Amino acid sequence: MNPTADWEKLGERYYRKVQLYTEVFDQDLELENHIVTGAPYGGAIALYRDETKLHTFRGSQGSKSSIDVYSCSGKLIRRINWDKGSIKGLGWSEDEKLLVVTQDGTVRCYYNLQGDFSQFSLGHGAEEFGVVACRFYSTGFVALLSNNHLISVSRYEEPRPKLLAVPPDGVVHSWTLVPPAYTLSRSVEVLLAIGETIYVVDATESEDRMLDIGPFIHISVSPNGKFAALYTESGKAYVITSDFQNRLSEHDSKAKTLPVDLLWCGNDAVVIAWEDEVHLIGPNGSAAKFFYDGRVHAIADHDGVRLITNDVCDFLQKVPEVTDEVFRFGTVSPASILLDAVQQLENESPKADDNIQLIKPNLVEAVDACVKASGHEFSIHWQKQLLRAASFGKSVVDIYNSDEFVEMCEILRVLNAVRFYSVGLPLSYEQFLRLTPEKLIERLINRREYLLALRISSYLRLPTDRIYVHWASQKVRVSSEDEATICRLIVEKLANKRGISFEEIARAAYDEGRGRLATELLNYEPRAGKQVPLLLSMEEDEIALDKAIESGDSDLIFFVLLQLKNKLPLASFFRVISSRPIATALIESSAKGDDMELLKDLYYQDDRRTDGAHVFVHDALAQRDARGAIDKLTLAGKLLSDSKDTVFDLKSIQEAQTLLKMQEAFDRDLEETYTGLSVNETVFRLLRSGYSSRAKKVQAEFKLGEKTFWWIRLRAHIASRAWSEIETLSSTRKSPIGWTPFFNSLLSAGNPKLASVFIPKCTGITSAERIEMWTKCGMIKQAAEEAFKTKDLKILEDLRGKASRPGDATEVERLIAQLKR
Repeated sequence: MNPTADWEKLGERYYRKVQLYTEVFDQDLELENHIVTGAPYGGAIALYRDETKLHTFRGSQGSKSSIDVYSCSGKLIRRINWDKGSIKGLGWSEDEKLLVVTQDGTVRCYYNLQGDFSQFSLGHGAEEFGVVACRFYSTGFVALLSNNHLISVSRYEEPRPKLLAVPPDGVVHSWTLVPPAYTLSRSVEVLLAIGETIYVVDATESEDRMLDIGPFIHISVSPNGKFAALYTESGKAYVITSDFQNRLSEHDSKAKTLPVDLLWCGNDAVVIAWEDEVHLIGPNGSAAKFFYDGRVHAIADHDGVRLITNDVCDFLQKVPEVTDEVFRFGTVSPASILLDAVQQLENESPKADDNIQLIKPNLVEAVDACVKASGHEFSIHWQKQLLRAASFGKSVVDIYNSDEFVEMCEILRVLNAVRFYSVGLPLSYEQFLRLTPEKLIERLINRREYLLALRISSYLRLPTDRIYVHWASQKVRVSSEDEATICRLIVEKLANKRGISFEEIARAAYDEGRGRLATELLNYEPRAGKQVPLLLSMEEDEIALDKAIESGDSDLIFFVLLQLKNKLPLASFFRVISSRPIATALIESSAKGDDMELLKDLYYQDDRRTDGAHVFVHDALAQRDARGAIDKLTLAGKLLSDSKDTVFDLKSIQEAQTLLKMQEAFDRDLEETYTGLSVNETVFRLLRSGYSSRAKKVQAEFKLGEKTFWWIRLRAHIASRAWSEIETLSSTRKSPIGWTPFFNSLLSAGNPKLASVFIPKCTGITSAERIEMWTKCGMIKQAAEEAFKTKDLKILEDLRGKASRPGDATEVERLIAQLKR
């Protein structure tokens, strides 16, 4: 049949109605009594019995409500039993999720065509006022309540219902929405037909567009969001720009009955659908009419409209430009001549060569056009003819890149395979490009067309792991075989397959109540990070911990330990980790930083008394008051009291307690604070404050050595400037630390006079050092006398230059003169 036989001319453009499938639904299925909605890109069709219409009684079984999901060819994919209340919204997302909205605002999102769903509630008064209707777009929808309030959901993955601006009161005759992708505000806009005008409602305001040709019983926005189609009660249809500034066309249908639907066929024509009649309205009001024997349902897609009855599924679309160029009657385009040439060649006519010679300058262009036109054809016969023409043409061309030809052949094989009635995905070429091969594979997987999905993936060089995982997950859900057999079958099938996630398969098994099978499957998951979370959710705590330890990932081990600590009683938790040194070590290192109580419990559980005592000592050092520190040290001492290996530790703790008790008494009796100081610091502070008897008591108690005590006493007297005490010490016959430290400390403290008293007492030093000491104290005369004793003329001459007082200079001169004689 000539491909132009079903073309209809609207203005300057042609439209065609392509028959996709016949005998779609059983004749007993009363389509006129059903709500029908379809997913984009030739996707699945959902049927739900219209609650407002009477229907034939078919017994108690047939009267049960259900949502039936079909392919476009009429193959039942899934029947979802429904008993959750009145449905007010039934629609599809771009990725073929089925959305069901009930009157009380409950929303169910069926995400894989197999009855699995997630659920959320709209809120914002939906339960109180009730949902009246819903409008859907690719990633979200808007619900209209009985009080005219509008609730928007922009994403199904993380639904966050938001209330839009409040529109005015009044009867809503019809309404639609403009998706966020096509609005200036990048948020959804709703068009409400109230009275004779239309209100545009977004998140912040409700604006009256001041129209006076309503009321409008149907509104529809074009797929690109640039135009709006309006239908009035008087039977007139208007096409205007979506900003309501320009009226582009007007059409009078002259119909006495109101249409059931108004939608766009691409971006250039509008479809008005009655029960059994469809009008296609083109630019400037031109129209074409199509008639059907029964009720027809129209489903809009990006590049056309699907028309569905019990008998047939048609696709109405604008004829692509390249197809028009090739097939239009009377055309003399190079592509059309090339197509005629290949037909002449098949008839062995010499006109074939004449045609080639005629278009030889434009042969590359003709080949490209035939390749592109083949993609837009649903007829396999014409696909072949166009590809033959392209192949013939490129064989004549000297140089031609065949990549596009090969790619188109691959795409057409895929499209023809998925269009076959047993699959029922009637994708057009444009829809395929928009959908992408990866999404097509996902749709096939959801229909359990695993073999076809694998073949297409291999053919298009796409990864196949998702297909195998989905197959295996479905296997564990529905198979009636024993778990060992299922596990063996899955492992054998998926052996040596790259990228397989056994964790996902195991999770499916666990969700089905097959815990043992899930555990067995997880043994084949190579990534511990995938194994462990599922094992924890399956209550397989010890296996999860062992897997984490085997991985060597400390973060993963910590994650498991944290989960176990929060879930198990402490004793059980310690029992689990006691046989796993790595886990115990990680808990110990972590607890040292931020959970000392857990560390104490760990040491107590493992009977590690010394380590436990160290924790109490650490606590004691952190105490602000002496009594608290003493109590902690007492507890540490009790832990060490039964062990012979901790005598030194025990003695140290007892001494620390004694010191704290003494410091507690000092804090109470004296003005300064002593708690927290060491023995040396305590003695220093007592001596500095003048409490020498108490300092000696501390010395005696802790057997502080004489040298240490004298050093502390010297530092304390220097700090308190107790010069008289130091003079008293100078009369002592012997110093355990020698007298040089006294000289150096006094000199540093700025008292050279008192420092000089200790120079004669310093023994074991050279004359040069003694001369230097006298010099540092400013006593040049005494330094000169010391130099004279050693007969060191050079030092005497140096001292002569340093002598600033007349008497000193005279004495130095005298000693120099005496030495020179």
